[in-house]
Amino acid sequence: MKRKGYMGKVLHVDLTTGEIQEETLPDSVYEKCLGGMGLGATMLHDRIPAGADPLGPDNILGFLPGLLTGTGSLFTGRWMVVGKSPLTDGWGDANCGGTFSPAIKRCGYDGIFFKGISEKPVYLYVDDHVKELRDASDVWGLDAVETEAHLTKTTGAKGKQPKVACIGPAGESISLISGISTDKGRMAARSGLGAVMGSKRLKAVVLAGSKRIVPHDRDEMKRLSQSCNKWVQFQPPFVSGWLTPFFGALMRILPTVMTMDGLLYKIMLRKWGTVSMNQMSPEMGDSPLKNWKGSIKDWGIRKSYTSNPDKFTNCEKVKYHCYSCPLGCGGICTTEGKYSETHKPEYETVLALGGLCMNEDVDAIFYMNELLNRAGMDTISAGHAIAFAMECYEEGVITKDDTDGLDLTWGNTEAIVALLEKMVKREGFGHVLADGVKQAVERIGKQAEPYAVLAGGQEPAMHDSRNDPGFALHYSVEPTPGRHTLGSHLYYEMYQLWKVVKGIPKIPPMYWKSSKYKAIDRQAEIGAINSKYMTIINSVGACMFGAFLGAKRIRIFDWINAATGWNLTPDQYLDKAADIHTLKQSFNVKHGLEPKKIKVSERALGRPVQTEGANKGRSIEIEAMMSRYWEQFGWDVNTGKPSREHVEKIAADA
Repeated sequence: MKRKGYMGKVLHVDLTTGEIQEETLPDSVYEKCLGGMGLGATMLHDRIPAGADPLGPDNILGFLPGLLTGTGSLFTGRWMVVGKSPLTDGWGDANCGGTFSPAIKRCGYDGIFFKGISEKPVYLYVDDHVKELRDASDVWGLDAVETEAHLTKTTGAKGKQPKVACIGPAGESISLISGISTDKGRMAARSGLGAVMGSKRLKAVVLAGSKRIVPHDRDEMKRLSQSCNKWVQFQPPFVSGWLTPFFGALMRILPTVMTMDGLLYKIMLRKWGTVSMNQMSPEMGDSPLKNWKGSIKDWGIRKSYTSNPDKFTNCEKVKYHCYSCPLGCGGICTTEGKYSETHKPEYETVLALGGLCMNEDVDAIFYMNELLNRAGMDTISAGHAIAFAMECYEEGVITKDDTDGLDLTWGNTEAIVALLEKMVKREGFGHVLADGVKQAVERIGKQAEPYAVLAGGQEPAMHDSRNDPGFALHYSVEPTPGRHTLGSHLYYEMYQLWKVVKGIPKIPPMYWKSSKYKAIDRQAEIGAINSKYMTIINSVGACMFGAFLGAKRIRIFDWINAATGWNLTPDQYLDKAADIHTLKQSFNVKHGLEPKKIKVSERALGRPVQTEGANKGRSIEIEAMMSRYWEQFGWDVNTGKPSREHVEKIAADA
C-alpha cells in the first residue's frame, strides 16, 4: 500500500458508451501537480479538444479530492469539480466542503472524470467492489435534498451510508448558473458546472468505499494537527453582533489600516460563521450594494441590522463541521417558514439576496437560500441577476409587461422572491435571468448592458473591488474570473506567508489605505503569490478559512511533506503552483479566450468614481496591474498569454 496520502488512480466514465475504466498514475504526476485542482488542470488541459462545446460530449467533468484529504491534516476536507465552463467558455472550477471529498479517496481514486452524454438520466455508483452506471429516472426532477435522501436510502447498506453529489432542477434545465450539491445544501456553485452535469444527464455520483488513506509519516501529521488545533480552540469572549457595524465604520473612517491577523477573523467565524461580516462589510465598503451603484447612504446600519449576525446564530440548531474541520463555521438552522430546517446562509448569500437588491427581509433570505440550494443554483449569480433586472426596471429598459407584472422596485421582497421562484422553474421572465446576467443582456438587448456587472461572463462576488483592489485584480486575471476565493490584499495579510517564504513582500503592522491602490510591481507580486498559494490550497483540498490562520499556524507545506515524504521547501511548492496556474491560463487561450478582455466591469473598478460612501473617489488602475501580474508568471505582458514553449516545458516535466 502506498504511504504517500494519495491513491495513485483515477476513474474514467464514458457516459455515451457506458464504459468505465481505471487509470493508474505514476508518482511523477503527483510530484508535479499535487492533486485536486492541479491534477484536474493536468488531466483536462490536453484531453478536452480546442473549441469543445461546454455542454457537449467532448467536455470532461472531473470530481477531485485534495492531496491532503484523509491524511490526518486539519481543514483539508474540500473537493473540486472541474471542466470547461458554459458560463465563461474557459476553465471552470467550483469548490465545496462537506463530507464528499474523503468518499472519493475511500473508493480508491484521486479523481473521477466523466465525458460523453448518456441517452437517459443516470447516476454513478461506486463502492469497494462495484463501479456502475444506474438508471436515475426515478430521481430526475427531484430537488437536490430529495435526491440525496432517496439515493442514500436506496443504495446504503447496513452500517454504511454513501455520500452523494447531485444536481437539482436548475442543473437539469441547463441553467448556466447552476452548481452541484452535497450534504443537503453544500454547493459547488460557481462556473456553471451543474449545467455540464445536467447536459450529460448525470444526476448524481454516489460513493460508498472504505479504502484506507495512508500518509507517509502519521506521527508528524498528528503533531502538526495538534499544534494547529491549539490556535483553533483559542476562543476568548467576543462582542455581540450589534457592535460589528461600528467596527466597520471605524475601519472606514481611519486613513490607515492595521494589518489583519487571521486569528481575529477565526474568532468571528467560530462565533457566527461568515455572517459575522453581514453588517461590518457594508460599513467599511467591502459589500457591493444596489447592483454596485449604492453605498452605505442606501444601506446604513438601520437597514443592515435586519441581517445582524446574532439573528442567524440565535436560530442555529447545531454547528456544521466539514470533514476534518475543528472550526465549524457552518450551521443548521430552524426557521418558521416553508423549510423548517436549513443550512445557515453564508455572507455571500445574505448580501447577494439582501443589500445588492436592497432587500431587508431576513426570513425571505432564509427561504431563498434553501430554495436555491435545493434547486442547485448559485446564490451569488442569482442575486446579481435580480439586482441587474431591478436596475433595468428602474431605468425603464424593462417594464411590468416584461416582468410578468412584477414590480421590481428596489427592496420589494415579494417581487424578489417571486422572480427567484420563476428563475428556478424557468418560467416567464425568470427564463430571461435563469442563465445569469450575460445571457440576460443578450435576451433583453444592448440597452441593458450598462447595468451588467461581470468578469469574463461570471458575476463577481460580494466583495467590492473598490475597497480592496486585490479583488479587482483577481476578478480580472484569474482563469476562473469573478471569484472572491482566489486572492485579495486582505487575504495576503492573513496568510502571513512572508513568515515561511523568504524574500516576498512583508506587510507592515500599519499602513496608509492609499498604498493599496498603486499599480506597482509589489502589488502585482502580492497578487501572484495569492494565486499560487490558493492553487496549492485547492490542490491539497484545504479550506481558505483555515489558511487565514496564517502559514505559521496552519502548516500546509509541512503537512504535504509529512503526507508524501517529498521534503520540499515552500518555494518549490509555489513553483509547482505557478505551473498549474499557467496550465489553466493556457487552457483558456487554447479555447479562444483573450485574457485582456476578461477584466471586471467598469463600475466595479470605480469608473466613474462613487461620489459618496466608503469608496468615494476610488478607482483602480487595472490594466497596468494586469500586465504586471502576467509578468510575474512569465506570460506576455500585453496579452496575458503563456508562450507555447512555456506550456510545452511544463507538460514535458509532468
